[in-house]
Amino acid sequence: MADLKLAVTGAAGRMGQTLVRLIHETRGATLAGALEHDKSEALGKDSGILAGIGENKIAITCDAEAAIAACDGLIDFSVPEATCRMAAVSAEQGRIHVIGTTGCSVEQDAQIAECAKTAVIVKSGNMSLGVNLLSVLVERAAASLAADDFDIEVLEMHHNRKVDAPSGTALLLGDAAARGREVDLSTNSVRVRDGITGAREAGSIGFATLRGGTVIGEHSVIFAGAGERIELSHVAQDRSLFASGALKAALWANGRTPGLYSMRDVLGL
Repeated sequence: MADLKLAVTGAAGRMGQTLVRLIHETRGATLAGALEHDKSEALGKDSGILAGIGENKIAITCDAEAAIAACDGLIDFSVPEATCRMAAVSAEQGRIHVIGTTGCSVEQDAQIAECAKTAVIVKSGNMSLGVNLLSVLVERAAASLAADDFDIEVLEMHHNRKVDAPSGTALLLGDAAARGREVDLSTNSVRVRDGITGAREAGSIGFATLRGGTVIGEHSVIFAGAGERIELSHVAQDRSLFASGALKAALWANGRTPGLYSMRDVLGL
């Protein structure tokens, strides 16, 4: 079977370079395109040299249409606006699109879901096995611990350059808790507390966001009851685990029917 030809967005960044290296090392996959935004200083440079694996003759480009046309699938850790544009191209060309981009609005998520009618799209707030397993445990715990007895708080910390809050992973975990409680997260979450807020509303799901330093990602879901507290946590120590999960998702998606999938589908959770 021929190698799966993949393009990578943000190929000059930390995650992009990690993906370029990982694809180079993975049997069954090959790099076919490397994308950056149109003002990047890396345009025209060899993506292999930037990633530290030596020349691979895949120059970094901003031409998404051409790059996607030359590949079987795209691994995309970028920004919501760019992700929506590239999802439309993936849909037009019937390509695989693995999306690790976070911070999408409800409208942008709807656009991506529409694109999934003609493209195989795997989208997740976090691509790691550990976090997705954690989400399953959170859902089960939320279903077992009554809202009148246990409050749920999601705590997350990331590096000081992260631009969206709460993180995509925190929202993924909050959504898992909401599913367990059989409620809608959008109408049962508390994102900000400031001033005289009054007593905590029973059944709400709270979020707390920390930013600083070079923290890759730390998440805890706290179930706080009377006289006891249960904490389920995940600590990311190397961002390569996200790249590895995204590549696993791309290989899994090959040959699938068009649709919108999650990492739970990929991992059989």
